[in-house]
Amino acid sequence: MPASLGFHTHDHRSCIAEGLAAAERACRAQGLQFTPQRRRVLEILLQRHRAMGAYEILDILREDGIAAQPPVAYRALDFLTTHGFAHRIERLNAFIACSHPGAAHSPAFLICRHCDSVAETLADPARGRLGRAADAAGFTIECAVVEAEGTCPNCRGSAG
Repeated sequence: MPASLGFHTHDHRSCIAEGLAAAERACRAQGLQFTPQRRRVLEILLQRHRAMGAYEILDILREDGIAAQPPVAYRALDFLTTHGFAHRIERLNAFIACSHPGAAHSPAFLICRHCDSVAETLADPARGRLGRAADAAGFTIECAVVEAEGTCPNCRGSAG
């Protein structure tokens, strides 16, 4: 299982390029329009590597000189989440770029309750306790979002 990215410092240039390239390839293959606004919103999420609210993204679009109203950001975010290029973090009412673009996966999010940093990792809820409970009920899991709250290594280290 790949390591989480959210709690570790690294050079974002390659993950930004890979994330944008994966989205471009997927859009081309599926006949989807990867508009300049959608591309820029994904790029913002990839650059920040953290969960961001729609209005925070909207402010950056405006700083870029894009005359953006809230529906522009929300439509772009809806497109990105629908096609798996980004995820919505329910607990934070925010969005984060997918750390595993192009891979069919069930993400799990590790959210620091101190600094709100988020790491995406992979989960397979259908194989664990939830999957066994669903099987017992005759239920087929199609989608599950796992959000775990705790303390990240950075905050745990600074508390000592």
